[in-house]
Amino acid sequence: MRAIQLLQPSKLVFGSGSWELFVEDTLQAAPKKVYLLIAEPLTKALKPGIDRLKASGIRLRLSVYEAGEPTFGLYQQYLREVKSFQPQVIVGIGGGSVLDLAKILAAMQDSTSELSEFIGINLLESRKTALICIPTTAGTGSEVSPNAILLDEETMEKKGVISPYLVPDATYIDPDLTLGLPAKITAETGIDALSHCIEAYTNKFSHPLIDDYALRGISLIGQNLLRAYTDGSDIEARTAVALGSMYGGLCLGPVNTAAVHALSYPLGGKYHVPHGLANAVLLPEVMAYNLSSDVSKHEQIALAIGAKKGNSPEETAKNGLEKIKEMVRLCNIPQDLSHLGVEKEDVTELATMAMRVSRLLKNNPKEMTLEDAEQIYYSLF
Repeated sequence: MRAIQLLQPSKLVFGSGSWELFVEDTLQAAPKKVYLLIAEPLTKALKPGIDRLKASGIRLRLSVYEAGEPTFGLYQQYLREVKSFQPQVIVGIGGGSVLDLAKILAAMQDSTSELSEFIGINLLESRKTALICIPTTAGTGSEVSPNAILLDEETMEKKGVISPYLVPDATYIDPDLTLGLPAKITAETGIDALSHCIEAYTNKFSHPLIDDYALRGISLIGQNLLRAYTDGSDIEARTAVALGSMYGGLCLGPVNTAAVHALSYPLGGKYHVPHGLANAVLLPEVMAYNLSSDVSKHEQIALAIGAKKGNSPEETAKNGLEKIKEMVRLCNIPQDLSHLGVEKEDVTELATMAMRVSRLLKNNPKEMTLEDAEQIYYSLF
């Protein structure tokens, strides 16, 4: 068995009331200056806790994030604000976009280098500013991962910085903060989290340690996402999906994702399809493509999500694929790219862009050619 390195926050707090624990911990630590990057819908709900921090004498800079997925341009805009404030701690509170941006800002506050120098794996080699992440969606797992993804507006390609220095110092995962999440976002981010677990489990470079996390995440999300989607106040289901999302995030460092994400990036880059939605649309088709590479693992996925056991491993695996298709359908996620504004004549360009995401495609359990990628895109029209 090969050695792997599992990176995770030094402090990981999970469960209802974690937000209040963050407030208490910050009051006790009493840093001089804290920069809060917070998703716009949360400002009112979190105001009592933020007011307590302000009243304590901590200098607090609150920056509200209203945009979609982060871009290089947005990063530059927020970095100027951070450099002028010079906080000891940066806190990201929101979905994956907010967390990814907060992670990059914490790493780059004291750097004189360009962000482009760190695009890739293990090129970023330091971070001085303390980093705390508080997710408010159950999706990207960014709160425990070494990854951050931004859109390069010049090339319209999503680019990743992957480094141990992007793993937060502390993470507070409070399922209560997901209770107000719209059903649409619940579904898209939840299936994104499911795709992290599935792609880690079926990965060409899978590992038994990560398999345990991945399979647990698959079960938690697969059996609870529809409940959370149907009844957003179901805290038991919300907690299960949040925990599954955390497991998915823990998979991203040692193993990472594969073809689902490689094919989704061009949809986000060229057409601005939200990341979770792109993955949700692609997941069933890519799973169908990969199924023959390891029927046994796809059988285990099926059993983990509660699919009917068939008369053979292959039949069970196919039952699992059908159950995931049904889940996507019941979450009202379109299975036709044209409904997302994607043009059929752009398929070759999209496939060409996807093939350039070699850091993920190399992980796919079944080799994927340009023609294979094109066929997957075409199957979604």
